[in-house]
Amino acid sequence: MGEVKGEALSQKHTLQYQVTTPSLNPPALKSSSSQPLPARIIKMAMVNEFLGQLTLNTGVDEPTYPTVVPTLDFDPDRDAARVETAINTKGVDKQTIIDVLTKRTYALRREIAFAYEKRTKKDMITALKNALSGSLETVILGLMKSTTQYDATEIRGSIKGLGTDEETLIEILCSRSKTELVEIKKVYKELFKKDLEKDVAGDTSGNFAKLLLALVQAKREDTSSIVDYQKIDEDARTLYDAGVKRKGTDVAIWISIMSERSVSHLQKVFERYKSYSPYDMQESIRMEVKGDLEKSFLTLVQCFENKQLYFANRLNDAMKSKGAKEKVVTRIIVSRCEVDLKKICSEFKAHFGQSLCKTISEHTKGDYQKALLSLCGGDN
Repeated sequence: MGEVKGEALSQKHTLQYQVTTPSLNPPALKSSSSQPLPARIIKMAMVNEFLGQLTLNTGVDEPTYPTVVPTLDFDPDRDAARVETAINTKGVDKQTIIDVLTKRTYALRREIAFAYEKRTKKDMITALKNALSGSLETVILGLMKSTTQYDATEIRGSIKGLGTDEETLIEILCSRSKTELVEIKKVYKELFKKDLEKDVAGDTSGNFAKLLLALVQAKREDTSSIVDYQKIDEDARTLYDAGVKRKGTDVAIWISIMSERSVSHLQKVFERYKSYSPYDMQESIRMEVKGDLEKSFLTLVQCFENKQLYFANRLNDAMKSKGAKEKVVTRIIVSRCEVDLKKICSEFKAHFGQSLCKTISEHTKGDYQKALLSLCGGDN
């Protein structure tokens, strides 16, 4: 099947959708007998229409390196028929479901879902949920969300109920760009009728909460073509004076600089920082703060310096022992497959001596493994 090739898909080549008000009059649907469809089918169509109109912007303010790209000979009706047959096959033909849905972008999966509904008068996501189980179900249902919807859902899952999954919160909020965080906030409100800032504030505390809230507020400056060397020097000196140079740490200053300055500026600040401090920024963080605050600052700095290497390290850590931390592996593979997974695979191989696919093959099994390998684009 033909695919759109290219090392990096720039912003102008990336499909982006903006929030619109859901239409109260979805496109007229007719059954094969030309009779009006039942109210249940019209309701499903409206739900699909609404989900399709949520913000689908992946926050692409950097070049992207996806492993899942649009297909040239895409036919939603053909794919919908294949999925329907696979679901109805005795025992469920999981391989066909994997083959179809892991090789289509989210925008194309939406078209398949609508075609499936027209064919069967059933909701495809519900059908998939009933047909699948376990880790494969988690991956496939994750793929039926946009990248932004997926991030918002993962954040919601990390803070609702008893306890907070700080690891998930840190990974998502500290690694997403300003544009992505703005979109996540919008979609979070659309999906859950709740304010992300209030939910984060209610489930975290202290300086950890202050840092996450500063990031969610998305005040980071945009990258400028003008390099302000004086400001770079001032910020480097301020970070040093607020941390390593003094007893105790003025965390508020660290939060302000790391949540508001542009990524390109901070990269130069951290380099300049070495001329003031005997320790680099990551070493300074480990010396000055602990716990979730330490993990958050380290995630920020690692993503500023090389975001794809950060995710490669996360994947390696999740598959160091026998088996794998499936939640972490699934989240990274699903959330990055249309963003930068191709480059994450390259960083993984460069730093750990074998391909991500081989590592996944060694630590996972069955249909879950097949789905992950397909999303990674084969043997990388």
